[in-house]
Amino acid sequence: MDVKSRGFSFTTVLLFLLLSSIFSTSFSDTDQILNSKKPTPSTSVPSLASSVAFQIKGNVYPIGYYTVNIAIGNPPKVYDLDIDTGSDLTWVQCDAPCKGCTIPQNRLYKPRGNLVKCVDPLCTGVQSAPPCAVANEQCDYEVDYADQGSSLGVLVRDYIPVKFTNGSLARPILGFGCGYDQTHQGHNPPPSTAGVLGLGNGRTSIVSQLHSLGLIRNVVGHCLSGRGGGFLFFGDQFVPKSGVVWTPILQSSSGQHYKTGPADLFFGGKPTSLRGLEFIFDSGSSYTYFNSQSHRALVDLITNNIKGKSLTRATEDPSLPICWKGPKPFKTLHDVTGNFKPLILSFTKSKNSQLQVPPEAYLIVTKQGNVCLGILDGTEIGIGNINIIGDISLQDKIVIYDNEKQQIGWASANCDRPSKS
Repeated sequence: MDVKSRGFSFTTVLLFLLLSSIFSTSFSDTDQILNSKKPTPSTSVPSLASSVAFQIKGNVYPIGYYTVNIAIGNPPKVYDLDIDTGSDLTWVQCDAPCKGCTIPQNRLYKPRGNLVKCVDPLCTGVQSAPPCAVANEQCDYEVDYADQGSSLGVLVRDYIPVKFTNGSLARPILGFGCGYDQTHQGHNPPPSTAGVLGLGNGRTSIVSQLHSLGLIRNVVGHCLSGRGGGFLFFGDQFVPKSGVVWTPILQSSSGQHYKTGPADLFFGGKPTSLRGLEFIFDSGSSYTYFNSQSHRALVDLITNNIKGKSLTRATEDPSLPICWKGPKPFKTLHDVTGNFKPLILSFTKSKNSQLQVPPEAYLIVTKQGNVCLGILDGTEIGIGNINIIGDISLQDKIVIYDNEKQQIGWASANCDRPSKS
């Protein structure tokens, strides 16, 4: 979905040495890939039992997004991409006459006769109608995001080298977008990243393409640290053997969203009138969004709960729509979370399937020292009745999107470093 704050837009414990080995295998990949000038055979054959891990940078506030570095091309060049489970297509800003590009020209991707043709099956993943009158024409794409932003460009194919946790290096040729016309409707400047890493479950997703080549299981997951950073993984090696809460993925009309539900909201352990809510899990959204009616009911619950707790509305703080100030500025969430009650989303299609949302998973402390509600009214940004679970509510959890079993799972985790199950 790619809803940005700027635009309102494993538990398995391993020995320290093994953890260090995983880190050196997974997170130093960029250096190793960049130092290799030519495609060379893999050191061993990648298998469906292997996975790929990436280090995440960023935070919910004040940066407003999470990114990973992906190497593309031969010789490879590194691009920082915004991770987005709410869309399929990966795209990078294109070295062409480019509108809305936010990065210097030396960071743009330059096509070299590697355009995807309309006749290519991959083209049907971005165009629902017969794409072109002439099969040999280039395959154009347009991605529209929930915050009214968009990317227009052409599909290309190139090397995207990946280093697996079993030590092997593969250099698959994968399809992605070269975006030459980006729009951003937010009040503030768009993120200055090279593009978006689409992690949805459609055929154009990088994860789907790697799976179709027999390199990984069709599983993707992330662990976003509340302290900033975290890790992203493709494949199922980092999925905990136990302790994961699972709920089924619902069929989405778009076919690309990780939608689940229905869920009932509990406030402070007590049931509320908010029942039967469906949600999209979206790492491209910094904050969580409720539809207008549900958001109004939640704000009433919170407002009534904090009466008499020395908190008053901070209407002068532009960070988010609803903020409160105390007798003195807050320095950390720890200073204020005791005034707020935890939320629980109870998914009724699964037994004992609950997503715990403590105050630190729906509040931020701003630079002005105020506390703000990180659950926003989605209607105000034009997403209608859609409810989105965004990054703020997914922090300090490992979240797994299992496209093979059509389920989403989560568990509390230390997101500073991955451990294989």
